[in-house]
Amino acid sequence: MIRVQKYNSPCGILLLASFEDKLCLCDWQMGKRHQSTIKRLKQRLKAELIEEPSFITNKAKKELEEFFKGKRREFDIPLLFCGTEFQKKVWNELLNIPFGQTLSYKEMALRINAPKSIRALANANASNPLSIFLPCHRVIGCNGSLIGYAGGLATKQILLDLENHNLC
Repeated sequence: MIRVQKYNSPCGILLLASFEDKLCLCDWQMGKRHQSTIKRLKQRLKAELIEEPSFITNKAKKELEEFFKGKRREFDIPLLFCGTEFQKKVWNELLNIPFGQTLSYKEMALRINAPKSIRALANANASNPLSIFLPCHRVIGCNGSLIGYAGGLATKQILLDLENHNLC
């Protein structure tokens, strides 16, 4: 079973989910992408959702609360990546973007040695099932503009501002 629980963040509702002893979902509950993320997760794990907190979702909730209060820069939650090999490569690279810093899609494509795969990288980023824990909000356009975010561009800006404010 995939155990799920909602978390009311300052930016909107997130659905947290764990499978066995790892966090497999931290997803904004909005838009059509959310439903496809849930469907993909259920298919890949061959499991159904049950609305029941777990030790992992409770720990994720606590760590998110600390993050939003400016008391946490890194997360200690074990993560489960449910995606293609390319998506996993992109998601792992997200973990290398330091707190309070941003990286363009082009720079990220160079980092993963896929300079001609910017569009595929952007799609993998858009499929990120672990928002905030995998900080895709730190990926921006090469001109510094905010581009796409499952929680909305306003939420992306709030997250970047929160991190920049808590660098001191």
